[in-house]
Amino acid sequence: MLLKTNTMKIILKLLLTAVAVFALSHLLNGVSVTSLNAALIVAIVLGLLKVFIRPIIVFLTFPITFITLGLFLFVINTLLILMTAHFVDGFQVDGFWNALIFSLLLSGAQAILYSFLKNENPLQNY
Repeated sequence: MLLKTNTMKIILKLLLTAVAVFALSHLLNGVSVTSLNAALIVAIVLGLLKVFIRPIIVFLTFPITFITLGLFLFVINTLLILMTAHFVDGFQVDGFWNALIFSLLLSGAQAILYSFLKNENPLQNY
């Protein structure tokens, strides 16, 4: 699948993330999303937190991330999920461990779903 613009890729990534959030909320007991619209808002808020807040947190916690060989990044992602649940009304996560499992599964789902958005011809951009 060949996409011409970055805006289209961003919109598709948001939609794919929303679908993944909605599907995972039905698979996990400790996570609930009230509607697909709420899942879309979760995708937007989570994306904004990952763009603006995550780099600051990663920078500030670099020593502990280095000592734990990067495993502390899982904690950071979990905290972003919990922050998103705090900001979005239709999204609820029951505790740290449910957020951690949700974060891991969402990252895996995003990796799989986003792989379909890559350019088939790497020389296309030149």
